[in-house]
Amino acid sequence: MKVVLLAGGLGTRLREETEFKPKPMVEVGGYPIIWHIMNIFSSYDLNDFIVCLGYKGDVIKNYFLNFQTQHNDFSINTSLQNSVKIYESDNLSSWDVTLANTGIDSMTGERIRRIKQYIPKGETFIMTYGDGLSDIDINELLTFHNSHDGIATISTTKPSSRFGMVEIGENNRILDFKEKPLADGNINMGFMVLDYEVFEYIEEGDVFEERPLKKLAESGKLFSYFHDGYFEPMDTYRENLSLNQLWKNGNAPWKKW
Repeated sequence: MKVVLLAGGLGTRLREETEFKPKPMVEVGGYPIIWHIMNIFSSYDLNDFIVCLGYKGDVIKNYFLNFQTQHNDFSINTSLQNSVKIYESDNLSSWDVTLANTGIDSMTGERIRRIKQYIPKGETFIMTYGDGLSDIDINELLTFHNSHDGIATISTTKPSSRFGMVEIGENNRILDFKEKPLADGNINMGFMVLDYEVFEYIEEGDVFEERPLKKLAESGKLFSYFHDGYFEPMDTYRENLSLNQLWKNGNAPWKKW
């Protein structure tokens, strides 16, 4: 099964890191966040990836072109061509990675539309964003998708509030305090399962989360898989610091490998 990663956005809210590199290449624990996301899927034996490139896609291309030397010790004879010897010091997964240029300014639907040629006809695939980490059970997600008659399954969760909530009674007496409670409503966290028919709902220039998903919902072909666990998007520098701290302390919930 193919896993499609949307990796072409500008990452404007993380400008401290994304001025010179795309957001999927921002590091968590010394590794690009896209490496963490791919390892999540690899832990479920999903190792065939399509990366949708856009903003500074050349940085992602160079990362994978030099993947072995990035993650392993190696020796090189500078007087000879192709004389690199890799020492496997890192326990790396074996991935097949297709790097697809999907446009600098393309919207999410357009990026998905442009990689149709790399999805075998009639085959279901997974799609997620290149900036979100989770401890979601991919096997359970796939089982849920196969249990209904829809075309698309979106993983959803309840976001936590950034702030503690204070309940105040008479005379300004505090009655209760909840540290960052769950907010009302569910959010789209990515980790989608899409049947091949989804391409029939996408038109040129579409934002996937707008017209295509609305059409799928109206036709009764869009389902939600609720994830009652960890999910964290890396949209801000604060969130990047939080993810790095979890990794440093050995408490990264998404690490299943």
